[in-house]
Amino acid sequence: MTILISETRDIKIEEIIQLYKANNWSSAEKPTELYNALINSHSLITAWNKEKLIGIGNAISDGYLVVYYPHLLVHPNYQGKGIGKMIMDKMQEKYKGFHMQMLTADEKAIDFYRKVGFKKAGNTQSMWIYKGNEH
Repeated sequence: MTILISETRDIKIEEIIQLYKANNWSSAEKPTELYNALINSHSLITAWNKEKLIGIGNAISDGYLVVYYPHLLVHPNYQGKGIGKMIMDKMQEKYKGFHMQMLTADEKAIDFYRKVGFKKAGNTQSMWIYKGNEH
């Protein structure tokens, strides 16, 4: 299996929705909004197995000091093969010198993010107004 990691915006909405539905992410229920959010991110990293989208990650940033990573997901059939780490490595190439890199993680994602260098931010607590259903 040859995996291509790419910073690209040449991606079809159907490919994105298929990946999000495979992971049971509720944002797949808002396809136009999801597509526009990803395409207009500061960075968008994709992972491909030939012509199949198997992973995606995005970053929202001011471009200088702060970056937030809202989405990182890998198709369930490809999880555990280092693809998520490859996407985060690509993000780190771009944002390694930033003052603050932030994300919200839950469940099994917490262990993954710890392995790639993230840690709990002091005594902070995540807070949100959320319209999804998978958490």
